[in-house]
Amino acid sequence: MPELPEVEVTRQSFASRIAGAQVHSLRMGAPLRWPLGCEPQSLVGRSVLQVRRRGKYLLLDLSEGLLLVHLGMSGSLVFASSLPPAGKHDHFEMATSQGILRLNDPRRFGAVVYAPAQDAPIAHKLLGHLGVEPLEDGFSAALFYAGLQSRNAPIKQVLLAGEVVVGVGNIYASEALFMAGIRPTVKAARLSRARASKLHAAVRSVLASAVAQGGSTLRDFSNAHGQAGYFQLQANVYDRAGLPCKVCAVSIKIIKQGQRSTFFCPLCQKA
Repeated sequence: MPELPEVEVTRQSFASRIAGAQVHSLRMGAPLRWPLGCEPQSLVGRSVLQVRRRGKYLLLDLSEGLLLVHLGMSGSLVFASSLPPAGKHDHFEMATSQGILRLNDPRRFGAVVYAPAQDAPIAHKLLGHLGVEPLEDGFSAALFYAGLQSRNAPIKQVLLAGEVVVGVGNIYASEALFMAGIRPTVKAARLSRARASKLHAAVRSVLASAVAQGGSTLRDFSNAHGQAGYFQLQANVYDRAGLPCKVCAVSIKIIKQGQRSTFFCPLCQKA
């Protein structure tokens, strides 16, 4: 699943190229996770002002309203001056004066949703519960620690929930917990201020590194230029079950948490 770094890398790969473009046409394919919420033709003539990100959502600000784009489990965007005819898994296509934006999503868990404003009910439903952005100044160690104090769930699950901090998905939660030396099963509220501060720094470091590496391409992720990411090549624990830890040589373990695979080193992450 594309996580925050992949979504941010996607944003960076086409935001400046589509800014100022006028919408010429909009086509929807097979139904996605949620309906568009308006008639596609009603968006023709509007301009794309900018592309922002909130958590794992891309926000395309239009001259009137905005589009919220989620890549789901297998989605990817491409933006180009011209594209071949839409294929079986191309479920959204917006032709503009500066190029064509197309969403390819084989599993159709992604979505493109129109909202008349960011404070509209549909936008609030999708974005209102999201926590602090981890790469912005508002994500302080003190705020992070305070958020963990009321959570008795395992720290890995709290990171994935996105209410204390948004966008720390499965790959990067495992990597950040390894960097901080924290076992993924420890209850969030049990972390001391010092350990929470260490995890806070690890989250920021891991996500920033992933963005710099172009995200992770485990199966089919690519940015809007069609380029793959390389963070997975430097992963310390994720998808390395049974392999020796790069630090202590003990075998990396895998467990299931909330139906998601969690990877950790039993020696480097003792508690």
